[in-house]
Amino acid sequence: MIRFHLDESVRNAIAVGLRSHGVDVTTTVEAGLLGATDEMQISYGIREDRTIVTHDDDFLVLASSGGDHPGVCYCHQQKHSVGKLLQVLLVVNECCTQEDMRCHVEFL
Repeated sequence: MIRFHLDESVRNAIAVGLRSHGVDVTTTVEAGLLGATDEMQISYGIREDRTIVTHDDDFLVLASSGGDHPGVCYCHQQKHSVGKLLQVLLVVNECCTQEDMRCHVEFL
């Protein structure tokens, strides 16, 4: 199972939905990171061992820079509805481990 962290671009309804399925998830607001830089979000993910879920393509640049990161699940903002994104994240959670996600980008 994966421990997720939703950056501020991802709607809170995703966190609510994941939690209703027993998934461990934090949000940017809960972590006190509202307005924080992408680098700070990644640092939080590393410290807390959480895969970042985002619609922000800046994370793709950071993830490809070669540094260590906890993994990124990226979805273009207009690709999926909230319900569909929730379903896709639940599949990722069932099929991958936190270790599988380390330094990996999953395009949703």
